[in-house]
Amino acid sequence: MSKKGKVLVAMSGGIDSTVTAVMLHEQGYEVVGITMKTWDYASSGGNKKETGCCSLDSINDARQVAVDLGFSHFIIDIREEFGDFVIDNFVNEYVAGRTPNPCVLCNTHIKWEALLKRADMMDCEFIATGHYAQLRKEKDRFVISKGLDENKDQSYVLWGVSQQCLSRTKFPVGQFHKSAIKQMARDMGYLELANKSESYEICFVPDNDYRGFLKRRLPELETKVDGGNFVDATGKVIGKHQGYPFYTIGQRKLGVAFGKPKFVTEIFPDTNTVMLGDEEDLQRNGMWVGKLNLQKYEKLDANTPAITKVRYKHDGESSILNQIGDRVKVEFMTKVSAIAPGQSAVFYEQNDVIGGGVIFSNFNIE
Repeated sequence: MSKKGKVLVAMSGGIDSTVTAVMLHEQGYEVVGITMKTWDYASSGGNKKETGCCSLDSINDARQVAVDLGFSHFIIDIREEFGDFVIDNFVNEYVAGRTPNPCVLCNTHIKWEALLKRADMMDCEFIATGHYAQLRKEKDRFVISKGLDENKDQSYVLWGVSQQCLSRTKFPVGQFHKSAIKQMARDMGYLELANKSESYEICFVPDNDYRGFLKRRLPELETKVDGGNFVDATGKVIGKHQGYPFYTIGQRKLGVAFGKPKFVTEIFPDTNTVMLGDEEDLQRNGMWVGKLNLQKYEKLDANTPAITKVRYKHDGESSILNQIGDRVKVEFMTKVSAIAPGQSAVFYEQNDVIGGGVIFSNFNIE
């Protein structure tokens, strides 16, 4: 056993997890690599060639690193638990008229739990991933903060990871810029990985067509919802749509010409109705957030100031948080556009993640 300890590294076959494994190996940890098979592309019904973290090429890339460095590597099949939880939630949220965030759900409820379960089986003290985030212990709390490279920062998708999981987690690449990680890969002899293109698609929707995925998953859905009404803010019918689950708050491309840009402002599943408005109609200065997980603090003080992000690429806006029961009322100092129920809201104190949750509704505070 290494003096540094034994660490189970989640290896996707990509550059970030590869460099993570090599760095920890060189630092003196006893590394065990693990690749999780979460999805079978053939069963998705899509027509795109299999790529990404579940492809055979990626699995082979991860295994080759382990062979090169002489540490063990395992492949685990978690397709059943992944599908039952993440994909069912993905479908159900769209059917409910919301916009899900499957990567957050997968990190929170599948990958970390699966990693810790196997880490215990293999007597590994730690787990490590290639996420661009930083982690430290402050008093009795484990705190995630943004990765050094803000362009690659992934702290947003980690708000749901529990304190227990964080206590055993390492994020080695979070202290580096992506350019430095690429150079490390080249220096390590992994030139192809350094030049490998990255995928930003949902892993189980390889053709990036979530509408097609929903139709294949629920063949009866299209018949039930096709031909619903587009309405304006007064309720006046202004057109026909293809079914409310195939639209998201803020969507502009609607497949129908209205003479000027129109945006989805609200979705009403019960009546198969989609409300449209102008860009300014998307502006909101308040929202309710539930399914909370607090990281930096055990509970929120009244009127807690925070920078709140409502989606991954959102820069964040100044806000005031008030926890009421199991939800947080968020009041923004400046109106925010296209707050979509179902998406994640993440609260920051400077670069630290205070915590996060799922957006339940949005509103305007007069």
